[in-house]
Amino acid sequence: MTPLKRNVLAQVWHQTLWLATLLLTFTASLTNAQVQTLDKVVAIVDDDIILATELQERLLLIQRNIEQRQMDAPPDEVLARETLDRLILESIQLQLANRYGVRIPDNQLDAAMGRMAAGSNYTLEQFRAAVEANGQSYLAMREEIRREMMIQRVQQGNVSRNIEISDQEVDNFLSTEAGAEMTQPEFRVVQALVEVSKKDSKAELKRKEAFVDGVLASILAGKAFPEAVSVMEPYVFKGGDLGWKKLGAIPSMFAAVIPSLKVGETAKISSGAGFHLVYLADERGRERLVDQTEVRHILIKPTEVLDEEAAIALANELRQRALDGEDFGDLAKEYSDDIGSAQEGGALGWTSPGQMVPEFDATMDTTEVGEISYPVKSQFGWHILEVTGRREQNIAEQMRRQQVMGYLHDQKYDEELEAWLRKIREEAFVDIK
Repeated sequence: MTPLKRNVLAQVWHQTLWLATLLLTFTASLTNAQVQTLDKVVAIVDDDIILATELQERLLLIQRNIEQRQMDAPPDEVLARETLDRLILESIQLQLANRYGVRIPDNQLDAAMGRMAAGSNYTLEQFRAAVEANGQSYLAMREEIRREMMIQRVQQGNVSRNIEISDQEVDNFLSTEAGAEMTQPEFRVVQALVEVSKKDSKAELKRKEAFVDGVLASILAGKAFPEAVSVMEPYVFKGGDLGWKKLGAIPSMFAAVIPSLKVGETAKISSGAGFHLVYLADERGRERLVDQTEVRHILIKPTEVLDEEAAIALANELRQRALDGEDFGDLAKEYSDDIGSAQEGGALGWTSPGQMVPEFDATMDTTEVGEISYPVKSQFGWHILEVTGRREQNIAEQMRRQQVMGYLHDQKYDEELEAWLRKIREEAFVDIK
């Protein structure tokens, strides 16, 4: 039991014990066809209430899940206390979500339901049928998922802003054995094998090896690996995609040659099992070259004072002034509505593909070094861009550090979330009836 549960449950223990006993005695005799509605308010949570029916339904759901998973159920009174406390915390967070204006659009909810269905190897229609065949309401489940997504957004917004990961923390973790293991390069390897057996004559072994050598020659000449190894005669290749693996998890006979291959290259290996063609389909963490662009911009946002027409007129005017010789950086400092970059003369530094919004990316890609673009519209307003440089950059180290930052963030997130939940629970008005 977490410290939060011990803290909160201790507060509600005496007040909910009688309710737990009543409800659990009653629900033990319920069947799917017999449901009795209790309209009693069991808790007031700020501006919300929790009804006995809500607690009853949640208890039944939890008990069903425990039975399906064949888990050991906690004592009835503990289950009731934990369930009520969970409902109280959910109510507090949903009220915060409404206060913050958090909304989950239907298309995002549909996407989430689709992922749930795919996780069970169902289409969305099949998933809905399975849910209803299990005696549950699909629409009720859908709304429950919406509430969970709202709660997640409230948690992320309030918890993540309190988490900071320093460069020193990243360096310290990278220097550990766990850090080295986590950030090892990964390889996606595909192998094709022509098997040999002890019964094969020397002549047969030579024919098989010559066959594999011929297929390898066709690959080196430009034939795609999947097409080359799909031949069915006189021999058939076996094997397939080994998936993403770190070098230590790849069979040792392949691990010896994989680091010497570039993505798209193939090598031949002989073993007691036969003749292998090993193809490096992809890699991550070893080297990642991307084309980067150094750019600065001026952003003009339409407002109630500066309408759309006036905004684009100003953007065109500033472009022309820059073309006529005025310093782009000085214009950005004076006019740009991008607070983050304005004081840097509009400089955004080196950017990688996909880092900016699509309209910005497309304009940046088609603007030559030293040129200033025509105004382009994005969701943020009107931009004029000046491309100041291009380069090819290996970002593998940057990706390693981002991977570690994500891991450390997740570690801190759980601790910060528990502290935040404890805080909002203590600050809320809760009256358990």
